[in-house]
Amino acid sequence: MKIAIASGKGGTGKTTIATNLAVSLLHAGQRVQYLDCDAEEPNGHIFLKPLIDSTEEITVGVPEVDMAKCTGCGKCGRLCQYSAIICLKDKPLVFEQLCHSCGGCMAVCPEGAVIEKQRKIGIAEFGTSNGVYFGHGRLDIGAIQTPAVIKYVKKRIKNDIINIIDAPPGTSCPVIEAIKGSDFVILVTEPTPFGLNDLALAVGMVRELKLPFAVAINRSDIGNDAVLQYCHQENIEVLVQIPNDRKIAENYSRGVMIVEAMPDYKEKFLKLYEDIEKRMKIN
Repeated sequence: MKIAIASGKGGTGKTTIATNLAVSLLHAGQRVQYLDCDAEEPNGHIFLKPLIDSTEEITVGVPEVDMAKCTGCGKCGRLCQYSAIICLKDKPLVFEQLCHSCGGCMAVCPEGAVIEKQRKIGIAEFGTSNGVYFGHGRLDIGAIQTPAVIKYVKKRIKNDIINIIDAPPGTSCPVIEAIKGSDFVILVTEPTPFGLNDLALAVGMVRELKLPFAVAINRSDIGNDAVLQYCHQENIEVLVQIPNDRKIAENYSRGVMIVEAMPDYKEKFLKLYEDIEKRMKIN
């Protein structure tokens, strides 16, 4: 099973839900893998404290021009929508940082002068955390190919265990890359105007992708009941609510998970998983 934890905005508690769910399932005898796909700012390792077994470079293909073959026709530059390759006075210039690795410039070059070389955009690290399989990707500063890093990390998904995918915040391309192919999506929100606005955007995204989903409300006793009203109106199930507890916040600030500081919460997270299983069987 592949369960993605996503949200319309940052700071709602995705990683809190994802890491505590993974550890609770492990303690219940399940085999679990946690993959942090928030490649621009992964933070699951702060709580899981994994022992890293391998570190791998992530590369993407970018164009390189063989000037001996290039005739300066400019077709590559006219094709590229990101200005990663342009022609000035019949001479091509390549801006690797802007390239989205579509391969169009190589396909359109009539002389075969544009070839591919590899450019490092980040790293992936894999290991274990007290029995939880762990993986995350980290995008290099200045690189823009976040979906490529996420795709690399997701190659490690194990089909015979439970995979918890910690997605980036928002509703853009990296989020879609992280959650696509999931069996179920938990949308984490908070009962504030910003939380409600971005939850509605995230709901539209998962509905467009036709993925089964439900909502988790973090810091559930702040703000108002507008999020609950919205979920009721949209016929969206709220599977778990976590209160704004000072003890949770204090332990979070020290990198300690809820289920470590407050073991009774394990039942709450196991109930969350059981509810997901039930809804998947219905679907």
